[in-house]
Amino acid sequence: MWDDAFPSFLIGLREGLEGGLIVSILVATLVRAGAKSRLPQVWTGVLAAIALAMSFGAVLTFTAASLSATAQEAFGGTLSVIAVAFVTAMVFWMRRSARSLSGEIKEKVTGALAMGAGMLILTSFLAVGREGLETALFLWTTARAAGESAGPMAGAGIGLVLAAGLCWGLYRRVLKINLTRFFTATGAVLIVIAAGVLGYGLRDLQEGGVLPGGTAYAVDLGGSVDAGSWYSTLIQGVFNLTPTMTWLQVVAYAGYLTVVMTLFVRGVRGAGATATAAPDRAKPVAKAKEDVKAREDRPGPAAKAPQTPSDAPARRRPAWAVPVAVVAVPSVVAGLIVAVSGSKPAGTQTVAVSETECGKGFSAPEPGRQTFQMHNTGDKTSEVYLVDPASNAVYGEIEGLAPGTTRDLVATVAGGSYAWRCVPTGGKAVTSKAVRVSGGAGAKAVVPVSEKDLAAPLAAYRTYVEQGLATLVTQTRKLSDDIAAGHLDAARADWLTAHRTYSSLGAAYGTFEDFDQKINGRPDGLPGGVNDKDFTGFHRLEYGLWHGQLADRLKAPAQQLADDAAGLRKAFPTQTFDPGDLPLRAHEILENTLQFELTGHADQGSGTELATADANLAGTRELLTVLKPLLTTRAPKLLPAVDADIARVQKLLDAAHHGDSWTPVDRLDETARDRLNGATGQLLEDLAPIPDLLEIRKSA
Repeated sequence: MWDDAFPSFLIGLREGLEGGLIVSILVATLVRAGAKSRLPQVWTGVLAAIALAMSFGAVLTFTAASLSATAQEAFGGTLSVIAVAFVTAMVFWMRRSARSLSGEIKEKVTGALAMGAGMLILTSFLAVGREGLETALFLWTTARAAGESAGPMAGAGIGLVLAAGLCWGLYRRVLKINLTRFFTATGAVLIVIAAGVLGYGLRDLQEGGVLPGGTAYAVDLGGSVDAGSWYSTLIQGVFNLTPTMTWLQVVAYAGYLTVVMTLFVRGVRGAGATATAAPDRAKPVAKAKEDVKAREDRPGPAAKAPQTPSDAPARRRPAWAVPVAVVAVPSVVAGLIVAVSGSKPAGTQTVAVSETECGKGFSAPEPGRQTFQMHNTGDKTSEVYLVDPASNAVYGEIEGLAPGTTRDLVATVAGGSYAWRCVPTGGKAVTSKAVRVSGGAGAKAVVPVSEKDLAAPLAAYRTYVEQGLATLVTQTRKLSDDIAAGHLDAARADWLTAHRTYSSLGAAYGTFEDFDQKINGRPDGLPGGVNDKDFTGFHRLEYGLWHGQLADRLKAPAQQLADDAAGLRKAFPTQTFDPGDLPLRAHEILENTLQFELTGHADQGSGTELATADANLAGTRELLTVLKPLLTTRAPKLLPAVDADIARVQKLLDAAHHGDSWTPVDRLDETARDRLNGATGQLLEDLAPIPDLLEIRKSA
C-alpha cells in the first residue's frame, strides 16, 4: 500500500503547500491591511475550491464506473495524459513563480478589496481552485494506476496534513523553508513519476482500442522478474514501470523524461545564474521591500484599509448562506452529471435470474465486452451462467447470487448463440431462450466439466496416492526401527525420505481427514507447543531429532507415526475424494509451500524446507499429468507456460541441493530467495485459472 502511497503523498504535499501558501498570503495581506472582517470571504472562496475539487473527483469516479470496460480504459488513459500535462505545467509554473508569488497575490487582493465581497471570494476561489482540480485529477489517475484507493488516499492525506503544518509554521514565522529549492527538488521527482503515469495512460489507450500497438512489446520480463518482490512492487507503485511494456510506453516514457527533465534542469540553472548575476543591485530592492513591510506591520491609522460598503455592520443575509451555497452548488452539479451519465455502463441489460424468469430482459447484445446486471427475482440463492446452448460452453458466471440482489457479470460477446442458465440452490437448472449475435471476435468460452469428466483423472490420482502410501508405510517403519535401535543419524536421513514421500501426496490432504494432523501437524495453536501431548508425527520427530532428544524419548512418537501411516493406508480406499478437489489442489499445494516452507515457518530444526518444497513440486507435477487431457482441450497455451514455470522453480531448488543436504531457507542469499519466491509466485499465477477451467458446473 505504501508503495502506491508515495506518488500521492508527494502530490498532496506539493499541491497542499502551494494552496496553503496562497491562503497564507491572502490571510496575511488582509490582516496587515486591517481588514480582518473580510477573512470569512477568503475562507468562503477556499471552501468553494475544496468543494469543486471533491465534486470533480466524484464525477471522475462515478462517470468512469458507468462506462463499459473498454470505454473505461480509453477514458482513464485520456485523463492520465491530461493529468501529466497539468502536472508538467504546474512544475514549470511553480519553478518560475515561487519568488514572485507573494507580490502577485497581494496585488490581486488589493484590487479585490476595492471591488467588494464577491470579488474577494472569487479571488481566493480561483487562487486555490486550480491546485484543487490538479490534485483531484492526479490522485484519481494514480489511484486507478495502483488498482486500489487506500494507499493513494492515505498518502495524499498525510501529504496534505504535513503541508498544512508547514504553512502554519511559515505563517507564524516559526519555520523557514527555501521554497525555491523545495519546489525544484519535488518538481524533478514529479517529472519522473509523471513519465510513468504517461506510460500507464498510453497503455490504457491501447487496451481501449484508441491507440495501436497493444501487443508490440519492447520489454517482457514477466518470466524472469518477481512481480511480487518488494523491489518490483516499489518500482511499479512509485514509477509505474511494469515487467511488460509496449514500444509506445517505452518510447513515450524515455522521450518525456529526456525532454522535460532537460528543460527543467536548464531552467533551474538559468534561474540560479540570474539570481547571482547582480547581487549588489538586488540588495537595495530587498531593503526597500523590507522597509515597506515594516511600515505595513507597524500599527496605526495608516495600516487600515478604506471601508467599503460590504464592511457595514448590517447584513442582509445570514452569515452561513454563502458558504452553504458554494458547497452545495458544485455538489448538486456533480450529482446531476453523474445522474445524466447513468449508473449503468452503456448498453447494460438487466437480466432476471430465477426458476420461472431465467433470462427475462435478455436481448441480443452488441459484439464486444458487455456488462449484464443479473437480478435474482426468485426466493433461492442461485448460480447463473452465460452459455453457448449448443456446447454448454461458459462465457461468464456468478455464484451465490442471493434473492433480491443484483450483481454485474462482465463478458466478451462475439458471433454465436447465447443463453442464460440459472441454477437455484436445491432446484432444477433452467436455461433461457437463446439469442443470436452477429460479428465480433475475441469471445472465450470454457467448456464445462462434469464429475464424469473428472472420473478418469481421479482414478489415476487415487492409484498414485495408494502407491505413495504403501511406500510411506515401509519408510516410517524403517524410521521407527532406526530410532528404536538408537541409530539417530540414520533416522535423520530416513525421516527426510519418508517426509518427502508424504509431502508429494499434497492433493489428497483434504481426503486424509484426521490422519493429516496426526502425521504432519505442526505445533501451532497447541497449548503446550512442541511439548504438547497432541504434537505428533513428522514434525514432532523432526524437533526431537534436531534438538538433541534421546532415542528413548523418540521411540513412542516414531511408533505412533508408523501406526498412523498404516492406518491411513488402510482407510484411504474408503475415504471420500471429491472430484472437484483435484483442480483446487493444483493451486493450493504450492500456495501452502509459499506460505510455510519458503518462509521457514514449518521448520522444526532440520532446515529441509526446500526438500519439502521439492516434494510438493513433484506432487503438483503429478496432479497436472492426470489433468492434462482436460486442460489441453480447454486452455492449450496454459500447460506449456506452467511447464516452463515448473522447470524454473525446479532449477532454483536444485541449486540448493548438495548431495544429501539442502540449504536452509534462512541461509539463502537475498537474491536467491527473491528469485525462488518470484518464480513460485509466477507459477501460482499461471496455475490460478485451473480451478475455474475445471470447475464442475450443472448443465441441465
